Amino acid sequence: MASAADNLATGLNLAKFSQATDLKKRLWFTLGALIVFRMLSYVPLPGVDPTALNLLANQTQGGVLDFFNTFSGGALERMSLIALGVMPYITASIVVQLATSLSPQLAAIKKEGESGRKKLNQYTRYGTVALAAVQGWFIAVGLEAFGASQGVQAVIEPGLTFRVAAVVSLVGGTMFLMWLGEQITSRGIGNGISLIIMAGIVAHLPRTLVQLFEGGRSGTMGVGTLLGILVAVAGLILLICFMERAQRRILIQYPKRQTQRGMQAERSHLPLKLNTAGVIPPIFASSLLLLPLTISQFAGQGVSGESAWGDFVISLNQYLQHGSPVYMALYAAGIIFFSFFYTAVVFNPEETADNLKRYGGFIPGIRPGKNTENYFDFVLTRITVIGAAYLTLICLLPEYLVSALSIPFYLGGTSLLIVVNVTMDTVTQIQSHLLAHQYGDLIKKAKLKGGRLR
Repeated sequence: MASAADNLATGLNLAKFSQATDLKKRLWFTLGALIVFRMLSYVPLPGVDPTALNLLANQTQGGVLDFFNTFSGGALERMSLIALGVMPYITASIVVQLATSLSPQLAAIKKEGESGRKKLNQYTRYGTVALAAVQGWFIAVGLEAFGASQGVQAVIEPGLTFRVAAVVSLVGGTMFLMWLGEQITSRGIGNGISLIIMAGIVAHLPRTLVQLFEGGRSGTMGVGTLLGILVAVAGLILLICFMERAQRRILIQYPKRQTQRGMQAERSHLPLKLNTAGVIPPIFASSLLLLPLTISQFAGQGVSGESAWGDFVISLNQYLQHGSPVYMALYAAGIIFFSFFYTAVVFNPEETADNLKRYGGFIPGIRPGKNTENYFDFVLTRITVIGAAYLTLICLLPEYLVSALSIPFYLGGTSLLIVVNVTMDTVTQIQSHLLAHQYGDLIKKAKLKGGRLR
């Protein structure tokens, strides 16, 4: 028997898209904001030499900074105003959320509702400024050291003035992107920060495809390897679409109520996504790995390997390169940890059990209250294990293949996961706006088709 939601969805008319003026405004605003983001990625920092920057990009190609460059849409290799992207903001969000779970004072602020959320957001902004300033300083110092070590003047006029100007510019670019993401979320379609990350990845995609097919044409990559990569990408996309829509539906029953057909028990389902945390765990895990590695790679430019600091930097960069066992182990541990952590943040079994008890709902065979809470925790823990294993497989399999096949560019499962996830979420929001716009007409169609809504 079709539900009311199914009846409404089947009557959705995409031909009336032109009449949804609010949706069109939101889409145009989102598109305009993303265009501004892409334009800023071509505005260089004041005082840098673009020719020398190409040498730096070639030297770090295939390393962790190449991964960072993919997330920023090529802004890092061009050393633009938004070279840091939104990674400092994401890292600050991780720190604030972890502190909220550990600190009773911050936990109390979180429970204050909207005012508490605004305070935590303000703390996140302060943390973003601090992290962007630290990373910006090391990038400026690294650019000067790189020029000195290579005999190329990467910075036109090295010195304190350039470093301060670079830090101010990079902090301003990151804060502008954070503000732009918030504007997209409130006035556009989809999650603004996620869309900015996706736009950077998609902008880097044509170059990746060109390098892939050029390798097949020149013979540096076998035809079988090329076809295998394409099949693997298609298979990963299908797996992501399937797993992101997978749910564990828990039956919820309410007391019998008087209806037109007499006393009937109302039943519904509580859907629990198999991957409740979404793309947050890979983003958080990669952000935590990128923070120290960005500092070490830029600070280590030109550092002598004979010093203790030089030996440490060289060892750190070697052990944590893409495809290395240490990097993959830390990345997998971060994904698994944040899968459980963010799931606990998003879904509270105690609160859900109390709400069910308050409205008279219960799970058949489970007592309301503490038993229901324990059952939710039992189910959620087990599906999170599956979700964490799926995320780890998606993110680490391409890492291993890139390293094993010596592919001369970065092709990450994290990037693929973000693009597919954000695309699905954005399409879902567009459908929701269309459904709200056509709600009256859809109600009439559903009544005519089903006799009445059930």
